[in-house]
Amino acid sequence: MKTLLFALLIGFTLSSVDAAAQERAATDTPSTPADAAALPIPQPAAGFVQPKTPWGDPDLQGFWPGVEMVGVPLQRPARFGTRNTLTEEEFTKRASEIRNEEESLLAEIDVFTADVTTPCAIRCPTSPTPHWQETGKPSHQASLIVDPLDGRQPPLSAEGQARQAQQQADVKARRERLQGREADSHLDRSLYDRCITRGVMGSLLPTIYNNGNEIVQGPGFVVIRNEMIHEARVVPLDGRPHVAANVTSYMGDSRGRWEGNTLVVVTKNLNGMTGVGGNGGGRSSTRMTITERFTMLDANTLQYTATIDDPGTWTRPWTLSFPWKREAVYGMFEYACHEGNYAMRNILSASRAAEASGGK
Repeated sequence: MKTLLFALLIGFTLSSVDAAAQERAATDTPSTPADAAALPIPQPAAGFVQPKTPWGDPDLQGFWPGVEMVGVPLQRPARFGTRNTLTEEEFTKRASEIRNEEESLLAEIDVFTADVTTPCAIRCPTSPTPHWQETGKPSHQASLIVDPLDGRQPPLSAEGQARQAQQQADVKARRERLQGREADSHLDRSLYDRCITRGVMGSLLPTIYNNGNEIVQGPGFVVIRNEMIHEARVVPLDGRPHVAANVTSYMGDSRGRWEGNTLVVVTKNLNGMTGVGGNGGGRSSTRMTITERFTMLDANTLQYTATIDDPGTWTRPWTLSFPWKREAVYGMFEYACHEGNYAMRNILSASRAAEASGGK
């Protein structure tokens, strides 16, 4: 079955930023990355023997959903400083918040009597019933970001600041042109709204649903498959160079290699249309390089680490790291987001109807 899936994925393939963190002053964060050995990243358990594939590569295959880390923020609250481990009191509070959220997800909503005057995106009468939302498990980890040591994204570079200012100016100009409306075309909506992609990091970072990840291997290749937007990256391991710099895409061009038992994947040739925030939020530049490391810590835990190096957005590289837990049987269900995206059709058709009737 794995061989068939791998072949299908190979055949098919061959045929997003928190503004508050970005706006910090450059003096708030050290200008150089911490030494990798000094970062608080777990190492393989003592005595753990890395399984191998029949052709001799470390065997990382399986389902590795990131759902357990849903409750851990990308960036660390400032009050923690350089501490990335919750105290028992803080852990108990986080566990209580998760329990309360789980209970709220199961609460019934009477749409006939509920107040619908205040729209919301989730968990209210104007939203879809949120029984499918994933809440994760309590974790002692305070933030996904481990470098800088304060767990915050570095300040924006001059180029990043200029791009952010231009984007804000464009949004303001469009609102003025449209007399207060946000959009006039599908092109004015986000990639998220249009169900196009979440990008590399948005497909992997823990979020409210679709946290499944699968690794499939074959001689000379690794496939990294994400449940979110059903993305699949086929990663060559044979040392071939990246494609020409003028060939870009939402998911970029990935190349892999083994460093001992760790799979290292370097992704370049990104088109700058996605970011590194949850669900691919924010924007990056075409100069971004993502270096991912996949290391098994024990038979059922894989440590995922990614370093983001984008001088076109931030003043220095930064790193996030968190564990994936093996799940022997995981339902990687089809995510027909684009196929079922009636919201876009309804938004646009309602707007055109309003215009025809003389309204906004």
